[in-house]
Amino acid sequence: MPPPAALVRTARCLWRGQWLTLMGGLGPADAEGRYRRPAAAFAERPSLPAAAAEPSGHVLIVGRSCPWAHRAWLTWTLRGLADSIDLLVVEPDPAAGRWRFATPFAGCTTLAELYRTSGSAAGAPATVPALYSRSQGRILVNESARLIELLNDWPGAGPDLWPTAQREMIERWRERLQGSVNDGVYRCGFARNQAAYDEAEAELFSTLEALEEQLQRGVAAGEGWLCGAEVSLADVVLFPTLIRLELVYAPLFGCSRRPLWQFPALAGWRARFFALPGVAASCFPEAWRRDYFGSLFPLHPSGIIPAGADLASLVAGPGGLPLPGKPPLSPG
Repeated sequence: MPPPAALVRTARCLWRGQWLTLMGGLGPADAEGRYRRPAAAFAERPSLPAAAAEPSGHVLIVGRSCPWAHRAWLTWTLRGLADSIDLLVVEPDPAAGRWRFATPFAGCTTLAELYRTSGSAAGAPATVPALYSRSQGRILVNESARLIELLNDWPGAGPDLWPTAQREMIERWRERLQGSVNDGVYRCGFARNQAAYDEAEAELFSTLEALEEQLQRGVAAGEGWLCGAEVSLADVVLFPTLIRLELVYAPLFGCSRRPLWQFPALAGWRARFFALPGVAASCFPEAWRRDYFGSLFPLHPSGIIPAGADLASLVAGPGGLPLPGKPPLSPG
């Protein structure tokens, strides 16, 4: 027999209160229930260090599941910065709600300790990505938008992802993507009420439709990237969200109105980006599902990690073909 209606109503009321408390710890919201991303501890973009080209003089700290770290990882990869910036992957510690080092780094066992020794405020969240200077013994910047700009200025063998001629267009897309897509999926998943979710979800799919139109025009002109014939920071910030869409954000955050295959130009763009040298090696679908479904208790109390589609299958098929008569585009 089903439980009594009064018991169900009481349980729902109690769970709603507990859920709101847990969500408050997961991410802040405004008075209307809209998720608001916390400010970064080291948000200002520093000047390019004098010793930027020094071998292994700096360390880029990333996590496999974090999309904000993924954009820094991609910039580091595409710009060919491995000789001067080491890549360090931290591991999640879900029980403690923090990132930890597999082996101690700079005398620290957790990322929070490194933040404190770098001078962050006691209550500031210790997040990835972060760029650490070995000579200065501290974190230089951890705000991902500023960090990828700095990495683009870094001496490297790769292409300029933020060229002056296309910068105005790149910045328009970066600004729109940041609010409606990159943060947009989180605004859907972390919304406190239906109205906040509806607003974020509508904005997300409106922007995906605009991206589809933009890329259709580009493909018709023989250009496969968001801002023209060459890959740019606009493409870099879009990819981490879209590569996680079917595996995480659609099932867990409710971003499921239309699957990506219904945006053929956008699906083709994703496949071309995935085919760029080094990009596939930065993608870890098992870690994404484990860390999102296993760690975000308020959104998924069971902790059951569902099976997901094979990543290769998501970037294959008609939507994943290169431009007609051309090989997959490269950043060079």
